[in-house]
Amino acid sequence: MSFRSIVRDVRESFGSLSRRGFEVRISGLPGLSGHHRGKSVGSLSALHDRAAIVDQNGWAGLPPELLRDVMKRLEEGESTWPSRKDVVASAAACKAWREICKDIVQSPEFCGKLTFPLSLKQPGPRDGLIQCFIKRDKSTLTYYLYLCLSPAVLSENGKFLLAAKRNRRTTYTEYVISVDSKNISRSSNGYVGKMRSNFLGTKFIVYDTQPPYNAGSLASCQRASRRISSRRVSPKVPTGSYPVAQVNYELNVLGTRGPRRMQCTMHSIPASALEPEGVVPGQPKQLLPGPFDESFRSTYPSSRFSITDFSSSRFSEVSGVVQPDEEGGEAKERPLVLCNKVPRWHEQLQCWCLNFRGRVTVASVKNFQLTAAPQPAAVPSESSQPPHQQQAQPSSSSSSSSDHEKVILQFGKVTKDMFTMDYRYPLSAFQAFAICLTSFDTKLACE
Repeated sequence: MSFRSIVRDVRESFGSLSRRGFEVRISGLPGLSGHHRGKSVGSLSALHDRAAIVDQNGWAGLPPELLRDVMKRLEEGESTWPSRKDVVASAAACKAWREICKDIVQSPEFCGKLTFPLSLKQPGPRDGLIQCFIKRDKSTLTYYLYLCLSPAVLSENGKFLLAAKRNRRTTYTEYVISVDSKNISRSSNGYVGKMRSNFLGTKFIVYDTQPPYNAGSLASCQRASRRISSRRVSPKVPTGSYPVAQVNYELNVLGTRGPRRMQCTMHSIPASALEPEGVVPGQPKQLLPGPFDESFRSTYPSSRFSITDFSSSRFSEVSGVVQPDEEGGEAKERPLVLCNKVPRWHEQLQCWCLNFRGRVTVASVKNFQLTAAPQPAAVPSESSQPPHQQQAQPSSSSSSSSDHEKVILQFGKVTKDMFTMDYRYPLSAFQAFAICLTSFDTKLACE
């Protein structure tokens, strides 16, 4: 029996692998009746019982050596979607298969492939770009992110990744980001973050439901959290809201200063991540936050707290600025700053141009390319270093400058409601999608 047929048999044995398949209906449980009939609950004990039944299946008793060999061959053979869904199906079969898949399937940073939903919040590849496209629906103010399955720019063949919905308020605009394309709201199980702007559309803040590695040094998360009514508290509702990035657009009334100029401060990514041995710390172990009580305690460590709404707070109070260290009085590690690449004026075409390498076909003010801003290097004293070390500095600085010139994120228009989005390390798909959403928003003081 080939490993393809093994995977097919496992998928047929366990049925659908969607999240809805794990819901437990009270009406279907023996011994329960009355006014609770028909309601669904997310009981952990019921999920553990189902997991125990699954683990008792014959597939869970395969020898580890054979199972590991099957997983390796499946990982190498099914490298693209939609055939890569077999890898996800194998990981969802049972606990033993899942643990082996975690060891074999690498993160996008090393393999350059998006496999599990967790990959949406993990950094992209170091040696290449992950090509995606965004489809806009103006009638419903929604935006859908897809993974490109074809090298053709105008091809709409893609795998759904994320969705966002625009909600216009009196003093700000909010974009809710979810992994559920049918229910894009903050109360859904697929809610993973949001993005908010000020009234002029010049400042944007990206919020994540997962705490970053430096959550304690960021501005208070209480100001960025929503109001929660005691009647609406549910174990499935995520409450964490951490400011992980800020996007600023330079004031440019009537376009007198040329194209747009934007700057992205990634508070959850240190500037040292771009070094050859640098890493992005604090990568999440799961896409969706934990239960309500765990998220509640991690967001509000004290017993007494207060929650204020964004509309009643100043924008500067929730900007996520890094706070100084109370003990040493020094700031934390400098965050990564991204700036848009300045376009050049084309005399023959009479327009501003950027080299998107064929990924953008329509000129638009929304098009941009982001590169890492040069970091201010400390100037060492002449007496502190020998002469041979002082002469070796230009060569090392030239290699680091080439890394900062790489395009980390590019976004551009190809049709009326279709845009390409290509990103790489150290950004994740969620962060890149949120930054691109800022280009869609109306900017009263930038156009």
